[in-house]
Amino acid sequence: MKSADNSKGIMEDNNEEEEFEHFDDFTLASSWERFISEIEAVCRQWFADGPKNLLAKGAVQVNQLKDLYKIKSEFKYATKSYCMEYYFATVDDGKTLDWDHALHDLQLSFGVKEFVVIAPQSASGVVLDAPEASKLLSAVAIALSNCSCLWPAFVPVHDSSRKAYIGIQNMGTVFTRRFEADRIASQVPVKLMHLEGLYELFVSKFAYTAVDWSMNHFEVHFKMKLTYRTPIHDDEDEIHDPDADITGSSENPEVENHGKAQWDDNFPWSKWYSAEDPVNGFELLAIWLEITAESSLDMAELENASPVEADKWFLSPCLSEYLGVSGGSTIGFASQLHLLVKALEMSSEAKFIEDFISGSEALKSSAVVPPQTVLDRVLKDLFHEAVETEMNSSPTEHKNSRSIKGAPQESPFAQFCLHALWFGNCSIRAISVLWIEFVREVRWCWEESQSLPRMPSSGPIDLSTCLINQKLHMLAVCIDQKHREAEGQFEDLQSPTHNSSSRGASKEGSDRKDKSNVAKSMMLLKSHKIMHAPITLEPPPMTEDMHEERLKAAVALGDSYSFSAQLETEILASDMSAFKAANPDAVFEDFIRWHSPRDWENDENEENGASESSSWPPRGKLSERMSDPGNSWRKIWNETPAVPASEQKPLWDPNREGEKVLHYLETLRPYQLLEEMVCAAFRAAADTLNRTSFGDLKQMNIKIEQLYITIASVLRIFLAQNTATDTEVLEDLRRLSTTFEHIEKLVLLAASLHVKFLQSPYLGQAIFTDCFNFYLPNMGTSSANAQNDTQREFDKKQQIRSGDRDLILSMFPPPTANQSWRRVLSMGNLLNGHEPILREIIFSKRDHESGSYYAASSPKLHQQDIETYRMYVSGTSNDLGVALAVASFD
Repeated sequence: MKSADNSKGIMEDNNEEEEFEHFDDFTLASSWERFISEIEAVCRQWFADGPKNLLAKGAVQVNQLKDLYKIKSEFKYATKSYCMEYYFATVDDGKTLDWDHALHDLQLSFGVKEFVVIAPQSASGVVLDAPEASKLLSAVAIALSNCSCLWPAFVPVHDSSRKAYIGIQNMGTVFTRRFEADRIASQVPVKLMHLEGLYELFVSKFAYTAVDWSMNHFEVHFKMKLTYRTPIHDDEDEIHDPDADITGSSENPEVENHGKAQWDDNFPWSKWYSAEDPVNGFELLAIWLEITAESSLDMAELENASPVEADKWFLSPCLSEYLGVSGGSTIGFASQLHLLVKALEMSSEAKFIEDFISGSEALKSSAVVPPQTVLDRVLKDLFHEAVETEMNSSPTEHKNSRSIKGAPQESPFAQFCLHALWFGNCSIRAISVLWIEFVREVRWCWEESQSLPRMPSSGPIDLSTCLINQKLHMLAVCIDQKHREAEGQFEDLQSPTHNSSSRGASKEGSDRKDKSNVAKSMMLLKSHKIMHAPITLEPPPMTEDMHEERLKAAVALGDSYSFSAQLETEILASDMSAFKAANPDAVFEDFIRWHSPRDWENDENEENGASESSSWPPRGKLSERMSDPGNSWRKIWNETPAVPASEQKPLWDPNREGEKVLHYLETLRPYQLLEEMVCAAFRAAADTLNRTSFGDLKQMNIKIEQLYITIASVLRIFLAQNTATDTEVLEDLRRLSTTFEHIEKLVLLAASLHVKFLQSPYLGQAIFTDCFNFYLPNMGTSSANAQNDTQREFDKKQQIRSGDRDLILSMFPPPTANQSWRRVLSMGNLLNGHEPILREIIFSKRDHESGSYYAASSPKLHQQDIETYRMYVSGTSNDLGVALAVASFD
């Protein structure tokens, strides 16, 4: 029996376990309860993770707010889907939110820090049905309460354009805050346009009876921020000059006269284009901090107060929307350089420049050439209004400018390239027309013996420049020499010049009949007479390609390491003739000792310092290559007569060299022209921007230096390729144009701020630094991404010192008659006659509640007042938003 009883007990226990295992939790039986449970689980997880872990799990920064992030989760309830977002800060500094920092709309409206927003996943993103909104908010409030989380929760309601919200925040067992926000988008009551009416609206929300009003004394705390925007330039206030449009032409932007002063008229790029001012204006924020009001009369008095009396002033620039966008519609050097690269890509389609002028009909229709009047103006600027300048470095030339194989900024070819960027929108056909006319004008200067504008007529040719610039320099020298010959002047290059320093001798000694000088410590080997260093003809100027030809000649002569000026037979023969005339008793070895000391090998005693006078004849010998019986130098020595330099034939013929230059220019292949134009245009554009005055901005000095280095590096690779079909090189050039665009925009921004803050440079530099740090990370991205980035408002503000307030006031001149008639606001607080474009006010009322949750949980807060009522008002006479937060004790 006992056994049976035990068995029976075990069976009963098993049945109880089975019943327990199949227990149904009817508290989660409904979809509503499951919805709350899902929200609660997510909130618990977010609360447990904390800010750092949430960042690791994919939380993203909210626009440009420095320390506000959000993470989201999706839910389904019934047939609808919802998205819940948790907004949080990574650092809690305990400071009260104020207008000094960038804030989220809900933070500013209700004075909260971290919060939750739940909204339907729909096109509008708001809840249109009031019962649904209340039910949704209740679900979130219950979920947050269950996990003891004190986050405020919000639901967007009504129409999305109203930016309306309802919200709730559980602050413990007895303390609850409720939120509501809405807007009046039109027909704002006149009463609510003034501080007195807004004050009365706020106090009407107090839950006091008539007796309470008479027996209780209360104070309303008040803060206000007024936003003023500098007046926009009004065209109607100007007297239009009809003559100002006569010289304008849409085909040639660089010579347009807009009929009125532009902001950038005095900047170096203004000759080529008029840029949109990157700073459209400024917004001034005048802030009144904590003010206590006891009646509407106090509000009426404050409305008449001047913004000059405000506690703080902050200034922020209104920046152009194109500042952070790559490849936009703005016109500048970068946009035209991009078109020049496109012309380079097309240049290989023809062998001759003329082929692009008489090309296909498709090319003619797509590449329109400006009219003859525009072409004449360009040529007039290049040749008839130009001022001759020296090729030496100007004070404004950047130290890295010469690393780019282009042309000096004021040289004719650099100016041609800058004109070509704008001529006919820089098409290959327009470039061809301009080049042919340019060469035609150059030939006219040659035939008429007229100086070539913008080019020096003497001095060595700068081999670090592009070949076309070298050729034009050569032509300028030839024209000058041709002109001298016509006037009977034989100086400079055609006259004998003492050049013993390059021949290995000094200038000391007495004069002979050919003006030769004694070669210090040197005597002739056979006659033991003093050696005289002869006066020789100056080597002719040579361009880069001429040096290469003479280098080949030097290899044939067996002298591959001498100076290039000695690498041609007639130069060597001229030096030998002059040496023989100055030293009749000289032998070949004497000439070598003077002219090419490397080819004379002294013995050990000579090397140890023994002088020629103490040991005669000097012990030494010719080098191996000079002692070779077939050496070409000895052959030239034997055949060369003794003729002083003054009686020798000139080493070069300016007429022949000039014609060779013109032949080169007239037969230049299209790709060769565009190749050199790309290099010269990038350098000339960079040199133009480098002349901009923007004060002491270290960021810009570094950026411009980096620009020169980048241009030089990319163009060095480009020139090494020597082909227009390399897509990778062309892409590098396009990327270089984009890089140039970024720097160009920063230069314009720096220049604009510099000229606006000449009286307060530190303020202009501070604003530029803010803009620089904001836009620089966006530069270099694709156009679409950059466009999205620029939609994020730049809201960095600089606080204005009391001593700079007069400067800011000068930016707000009294309104003109037209501007006065256009007033749309009537809110008082005028600034030099200008009304604020936006007014933001925070009303608050505080009560001392010892039994609140804060007092129970934190003794430190026991003696502090609790903000029981808060109303945030923002808007204008045509658009007014109101947000109300009320704390209640249940």
